[in-house]
Amino acid sequence: MEEKILTGKKKGMPMLLLILALYVLAVIGIVWAAVQDGAGDMDGITVVILVVSIVWASLGWIFLCGLKVLKPQEALVLTLFGKYIGTLKGEGFYYVNPFCSGVNPAAQTRLNQSGDVDGGSKAEKKAEAQAGGKKISLKIMTLNNNRQKINDCLGNPVEIGIAVMWRVVDTAKAVFDVDNYKEYLSLQCDSALRNIVRIYPYDVAPNVDTTGDGIADEGSLRGSSEVVASRIKDEIQSKVAQAGLEIIEARITYLAYAPEIAAVMLQRQQASAIIDARKMIVDGAVGMVEMALERLSEKQVVELDEERKAAMVSNLLVVLCGNRDAQPVVNSGSLY
Repeated sequence: MEEKILTGKKKGMPMLLLILALYVLAVIGIVWAAVQDGAGDMDGITVVILVVSIVWASLGWIFLCGLKVLKPQEALVLTLFGKYIGTLKGEGFYYVNPFCSGVNPAAQTRLNQSGDVDGGSKAEKKAEAQAGGKKISLKIMTLNNNRQKINDCLGNPVEIGIAVMWRVVDTAKAVFDVDNYKEYLSLQCDSALRNIVRIYPYDVAPNVDTTGDGIADEGSLRGSSEVVASRIKDEIQSKVAQAGLEIIEARITYLAYAPEIAAVMLQRQQASAIIDARKMIVDGAVGMVEMALERLSEKQVVELDEERKAAMVSNLLVVLCGNRDAQPVVNSGSLY
């Protein structure tokens, strides 16, 4: 279905004035016919004027149905007896065939997104939907789908949520090519999120290929959020293009391990941090011991045999790598 933009329809104000003027003439015609009937001067022309005035007064409101008002960034898809005739785009006061009807199958759909979560009672929202629900918003909308529990590439369950910025770019496709473009978008967001998340581990893991080139890399959900979000955006766009939607941006808004393994994974992260810290401490302690032995040898402060050097190295490593302050034992006798 190709979109057809209707132009030259901004004639709402002249048509409104014309309809109101005809109503005024109809009222004048009825009053004038009543006066002529009271005076006994009723003739054929008066009867015709009376009939025409009554018919217009009774059915003239039908032409008011052709008046359409659009605000900025709004569109209205019109059909005439089931046939698509075109789309009105852009703010203005329009006049179209009064028998045309607007079509928007997603008018009553309420998702967790901007434009659908505004304040107000249910009655106010229903009245607003009935008043302008056939119009399609062309603004950039933000969709926040519910958090999902998905297994990453290592099988660990994680909870993740995304926010998707989108807008309608082809009203004909959005209305006629899918049943409900809002629900279709929500479903494709969930599907794309699952397809991409299962490729990545939560944290960097060895021997994991996230790019599909057969080479292990350091991609992860936590460390490569920009890359993951970009792939999710592209995945969603490839699915919703046929619905006339454009995905502006996708962002990860929430990421955490599932509650059932969160405590275990926290302990794992703590253990990894402790090991890294200990490794750094040992590397520094070895360097300090080596420097101390070199300085003692250069200054010839004391001559140590291999056994005494080993004892000194052991003592220094205990002091430098220990968790508590050292408590030295003073030897008042000979070193040997």
